[in-house]
Amino acid sequence: MASAAVHKLLHHERSHPDDQRDESPQPDPHELDAMERVRDDEKRMLSQWEDTKRPLSPTQMHGDASRKIVGHSSRVLRQQDFELIKTLGTGTFARVWLVSLASPKDGAATKVFALKILRKVDVIRLKQVEHVRNERNVLARVAGHPFITTMVASFQDHDSLYMLLDYCPGGEVFSYLRRARRFNEPTSQFYAAEIVLILEFLHESEGVAYRDLKPENILIDAQGHLKLVDFGFAKKVDNRETYTLCGTPEYLAPEVIRNTGHGCAVDWWAFGILVYEFLVGQPPFWDQNPMKIYEQIVEGRVRYPSAMSADARDLIAGLCTVDTSKRLGNIQGGARTVKEHPWFRNIDWDALYHRRVQGPIVPHLRGPADTRNFDEYEPEPEGREEYSADMRDRWDECFKDF
Repeated sequence: MASAAVHKLLHHERSHPDDQRDESPQPDPHELDAMERVRDDEKRMLSQWEDTKRPLSPTQMHGDASRKIVGHSSRVLRQQDFELIKTLGTGTFARVWLVSLASPKDGAATKVFALKILRKVDVIRLKQVEHVRNERNVLARVAGHPFITTMVASFQDHDSLYMLLDYCPGGEVFSYLRRARRFNEPTSQFYAAEIVLILEFLHESEGVAYRDLKPENILIDAQGHLKLVDFGFAKKVDNRETYTLCGTPEYLAPEVIRNTGHGCAVDWWAFGILVYEFLVGQPPFWDQNPMKIYEQIVEGRVRYPSAMSADARDLIAGLCTVDTSKRLGNIQGGARTVKEHPWFRNIDWDALYHRRVQGPIVPHLRGPADTRNFDEYEPEPEGREEYSADMRDRWDECFKDF
């Protein structure tokens, strides 16, 4: 951990140049040396994490945050500590890069990560401050889960927020599903079971509703297991209801569309839609007009292809139930009622959690930095709005968790 003097220096380092005055004291060379030692220690820890990562139990994930090797807020990391290799994805206020440690030591040259960079100006302009805070804090809490993207660390500088994540070179499940048109039943069962373990943990250990379950938000790692990403809509709701309209039209639960208040039950509805899409190749409710989709969802009448097994139909019907008090996963017993459904009769849940079961789709990779499963993106535009001193005074307190 950094000393108080180093923390003071780091705060000074993040100050905007406009704030500096000629009479400002110069940093003590000893403090600079101490800061560099702390930074080197952290980079060494990052280079070793990939070799020792393994699923943590819920108890370990809820342990002392300062002792966790993942999920922590770093006061020493900076963008210059990483080499930007290639853009993996972009959003309205974020860009995700494949990165490696700059100036690697101790054989760390092949250690790669995904670095999510969020410009503070864009986060504020698009009114995403609360969503970004939720995402960072939820990811910090769940870091170490075998099927959730691991936020190794977060940090910030004057202009941007950063989340350093594990890299999943397999790309989106969506891409594999489109190429295959549909998954066979064993593949669907395997991936659905990993998602059940994710939802069980988020709902019952964390009280968190994910609220954006869809194939595009599920990546495949190098071993063929799933990783749930993009927690921008995730929210800690516990037993309360929330009213924010968010999600993807085909996956929205009826209670979200009706704006009657919703909780974790929305994820079990979306899970039913996802299982259907795995097996059929498209979601059950679809129209070019989103309003027509909403009408179909509220009606809640799922049409099943004749080739779908009786157990799969029964599972989807239990999940895609308009009445939340009767929805599988939300009834008494929670996720256990889903895990005990006959469709999952061949799943060894303990072996699955500890990743002792081989994934059905293992990506072919040239190495840890292979990006063939990701699209090409345009470079970042130039001449973007600056994060002003007024903005900093008003908003930096909101970003203190980073």
